Amino acid sequence: MEVKITTENFESYKNGELPLVVDLWATWCGPCRMLSPVISELANDYDGKIVVGKCDVEENDEIASDFGVRTIPTLLFFKNGELVDKFVGATTKAVLQEKFDALLK
Repeated sequence: MEVKITTENFESYKNGELPLVVDLWATWCGPCRMLSPVISELANDYDGKIVVGKCDVEENDEIASDFGVRTIPTLLFFKNGELVDKFVGATTKAVLQEKFDALLK
């Protein structure tokens, strides 16, 4: 299950017990819409192991700005409250599965 990441709840998810993946996207972004079903599948596949959040950059531009995000979609990977990986652009589920698995190591 995906959660909605906002400026208000970001820190609590980032510093939570489980690793966090944040999908930075916007409604007008074609590649974001292409990646969205893949992110939803991964959120279900890793439910209980990784928190997967969607963050609309139009509504929460501070988060994108804080991490130097200039292109969307961008995925930010957090473990123990620290940014450990970043992925920019649309890709396949297999590529992202490797990133998710690495986050669990």
